[in-house]
Amino acid sequence: MKLPKFEVEQWMTDYENDAVCNLTDTCIPALTVKELLAMDEAGDFQNVRLDYGAITGDLRVKEEILKLYQSGDSDSITTSQGCLQGNEMVMETLLEPGDHVITFKPGYQAFSDYPRALGGTVTELPLYEDDNWQPSVSDLEEAMKQKTKLIILNDPNNPTGIRFNDAFITRMIELAKEQGTWILSDEVYRDPACPSVSDLYDRGISTGSLSKMYSLAGLRFGWIKGPHDLIQKINERRDYSIISTGPLADTLAYIALKNKERLLERAENVIQANREIIQDWLKNEPACSVVLPEFCTVSFLKYEGDIPSKQLALDLLKKHGVFFVPGACFFHENHLRLSLTADPEVMKQGLSLLSSYLHQN
Repeated sequence: MKLPKFEVEQWMTDYENDAVCNLTDTCIPALTVKELLAMDEAGDFQNVRLDYGAITGDLRVKEEILKLYQSGDSDSITTSQGCLQGNEMVMETLLEPGDHVITFKPGYQAFSDYPRALGGTVTELPLYEDDNWQPSVSDLEEAMKQKTKLIILNDPNNPTGIRFNDAFITRMIELAKEQGTWILSDEVYRDPACPSVSDLYDRGISTGSLSKMYSLAGLRFGWIKGPHDLIQKINERRDYSIISTGPLADTLAYIALKNKERLLERAENVIQANREIIQDWLKNEPACSVVLPEFCTVSFLKYEGDIPSKQLALDLLKKHGVFFVPGACFFHENHLRLSLTADPEVMKQGLSLLSSYLHQN
């Protein structure tokens, strides 16, 4: 199977280590092992036996994952090494050559190129910035005149950080029911208080992880929630690849999820502090605009001017150490992915340097 270069991930790999002011990191600042283990009041970690563990995930961690949703049981959950692998496992299980897939742009490149690599045909529907990055119901209705096997979305979306509105989700599910279409929703940025597609639709599949909102990207722990028959098929396929996430990751994930309220409060405080800094900066920065999400770690900053986004991002990095993922990595020019995860002083410094750059060029 041949895949094109993953633009966003390659950009991060090539340049992230040079950053002084990282304004594009999608994760709430990472916990240390010491900080996480301080939450292990029962001493679970000390008793981990380093065998393969429960192949589809420790029952205790599945039960904690289920508390993030409104429906399902332990057979509705299987674990993965991050959300990205969870998405992969779903696509590999569902898709056959010739299947039609609908996804959205700007969006995560894997949702277009992975189905194509599996032999599918992909329709990319635009998100409209002038409508707060919402998709169009009429666009979806037109695309679904074809027999559609799978709809894939990020909700909240990467890079915009915006949740699809309830009216669109409702109509999407209605159309999916008519055709028996599956819906895969990557909900790695989701606030558990918000609806999940796996709770709303019997062919809805949700993926998530501890990477973004829970500050544990290095743990590489994710999950899939979906109908029993699909989860069973995924579990049968995993013997060829992942086998298990392992008791070490499962136990640390269990500790984190037992303390999810504390971790989500920490995330909310970081996001809110950065929202306020960005809003204040925009009051005096006419060259930029952004639709800020309510509760997400990413946004998609628009800037005025003719300079290509990759050139702008590289110039800022080389001259000032300010790091962005350019909009070109999402095939959407005149934008930069702006995170809401930075230290407040770093955010202020980086935005000030961006302003200086834009007004000098």
